[in-house]
Amino acid sequence: MADNGDIIEGCRLPVLRKNQENEDEWPLAEILSVKEITGTKLYYVHYIDFNKRLDEWVTPDRLDVKKLQFPKKEAKTPSKNGLPGSRPSSPERDPVRKTLDLSLQTATAPSRGKTIPTTKRKAESLTLATPSPAGAVSSLPVSTETSQASVYPSMREGNAFSQKCKPRDDHEQLTSLTTNGTARRLMPSQPGRKRKANCGGTDEDSQDSSDGIPSAPRMTGSLVSDRSHDDIVTRMKNIECIELGRHRLKPWYFSPYPQELTALPILYLCEFCLKYLKSLKCLQRHLTKCNLRHPPGNEIYRKGTISFFEIDGRKNKTYSQNLCLLAKCFLDHKTLYYDTDPFLFYVMTEYDSKGFHIVGYFSKEKESTEDYNVACILTLPPYQRRGYGKLLIEFSYELSKVEGKTGTPEKPLSDLGLLSYRSYWSQTILEILMDLKPDNGERPQITINEISEITSVKKEDVISTLQYLNLINYYKGQYILTLSEDIVDGHDRAMLKRHLRIDPKCLHFTPKDWSKRGKW
Repeated sequence: MADNGDIIEGCRLPVLRKNQENEDEWPLAEILSVKEITGTKLYYVHYIDFNKRLDEWVTPDRLDVKKLQFPKKEAKTPSKNGLPGSRPSSPERDPVRKTLDLSLQTATAPSRGKTIPTTKRKAESLTLATPSPAGAVSSLPVSTETSQASVYPSMREGNAFSQKCKPRDDHEQLTSLTTNGTARRLMPSQPGRKRKANCGGTDEDSQDSSDGIPSAPRMTGSLVSDRSHDDIVTRMKNIECIELGRHRLKPWYFSPYPQELTALPILYLCEFCLKYLKSLKCLQRHLTKCNLRHPPGNEIYRKGTISFFEIDGRKNKTYSQNLCLLAKCFLDHKTLYYDTDPFLFYVMTEYDSKGFHIVGYFSKEKESTEDYNVACILTLPPYQRRGYGKLLIEFSYELSKVEGKTGTPEKPLSDLGLLSYRSYWSQTILEILMDLKPDNGERPQITINEISEITSVKKEDVISTLQYLNLINYYKGQYILTLSEDIVDGHDRAMLKRHLRIDPKCLHFTPKDWSKRGKW
């Protein structure tokens, strides 16, 4: 029988953990790392089929070594002309690449619900049927409203960005470039160099080609990750705790902070400029010199204590990079770039007598060829499940309305991000449908295009939401939307809990035409 001494990195075995009901369970987990502290071995485990934010260090008594599975040995790389050759591509790669166009078209459509109307049918009018028990469908799950108020866009670990700083004292901000978990001092940046890594429009776009040669980079600001370069270091959380103002945050994922800071029990951040420091004394010294009491940039919205600031990634590069580093602690599927020039950042804050405290943010490309109105979006953990996530989403669509465009978040969405967006889309579309009035005694009619124009939600997202709610039915040669009593009651309950809303009258925003600017 195996014992603890046989456990190595890559092994799989059941590990004891508590579930949401505080009951013991033994899910299968993979050992990612082993370390020894004061004679006791600790194992960093990833629970298979669980989100990485649940990864943790565990003690040997939580391991079931009786069911230990050793890692399988990799097949030897075939040689060519007697020389070591590159690993052959996976046979599954080609079908994936061949179906790229199809998968992109249906990326937003969930599996449940009726078949998507054909292109010819998209612009056809949809008749709204009155609530009837016969057409009843299950109402929108309450959990979508109550537990998914915050959004976690995904980002990718492993890539990082550099910061240009003058040499400072030891208490000043450390500047390093972290790649695959290693840190080194920065060399002067090369003039004219903009991109550090490949950019991908979607998760499919960013995959390496089957022959091992990376695909051509996209010269836009997409933050979608290329997952093919993950390693063990970037799969592990490297920051123990972050102190931001009056809050202490426990990170969920890897973030490429300088390696010399990862061994600290607490990483201190200035809550106004987001500069990272290694001790409380350094933070106190910094606060005597930091004049910021709000994010840099223009305040474009204020109502009550809620404000939004627009920050240009080129004009406020250091702040933008610090914001990305902090956000990466809670984002998993997208990539960090040191070049923040192509992005605008919209930071939501809450005001009190001490200043404007960051609540969350979203970023967007200055120029997006795919109508993305959000690249990354995040509500910080202390403010989650309080309605701020939907407020960020609503604000992004208000900006799209001012710009006269329809928008969609950059794909792929994280699991929680998809739930938050789906909840927002459902409430927004149902709000439109329930406000329709009968015309001359006939059932009201509306088209997909009209819903999209009113809400600034992209047509594909409107269709996928109607399918998710199972509202579309084909009856007597036309598409009808049937709102059951359960759907209506569920929507009314959800809207009663939604206290925070964006007031368009408080928005002072003038869109810029970035395509006509010679330089961002």
